[in-house]
Amino acid sequence: MSDFTELTTDPIDITSVARRVVPSECGATVTLDGYARRFTKDKQTGETRETDYLVYEAYEPMAVREMQKLVEQAKAEFEISNVGIVHRLGKLEIGETSVVISVSAPHRRAAFTACEWLIKELKRTVPIWKKEVYADGEVWVEGESALKP
Repeated sequence: MSDFTELTTDPIDITSVARRVVPSECGATVTLDGYARRFTKDKQTGETRETDYLVYEAYEPMAVREMQKLVEQAKAEFEISNVGIVHRLGKLEIGETSVVISVSAPHRRAAFTACEWLIKELKRTVPIWKKEVYADGEVWVEGESALKP
């Protein structure tokens, strides 16, 4: 078993991602299945909009490098064994998985903590951009700070 980070345009098989990070010394794997939701609340206006579909784009070489850095940082910070991150690119329909993060650890608390940290940092630092498409328009939704170039 080893760490991995991937970008794909294919649907993500959540179980296969989770099983790839399970070494025999671990007692827990925490897996996040992030998927496209129908309704999104605007953080600035508080307005809820109905999403038709999402489109993800990335600066792929940098995105993979940044995801690998996050894995290294998580392993240095938390008592975890392996990490797998797979993010989907392209058009996603509502309900389709956009990102899977699996973390294995000897104990579940570290796996939960690391998984939560990884998704927050991925959204904040990795050059992957999400466009939400509505019946009456579209908007690029960024992590916490970056703007789409």
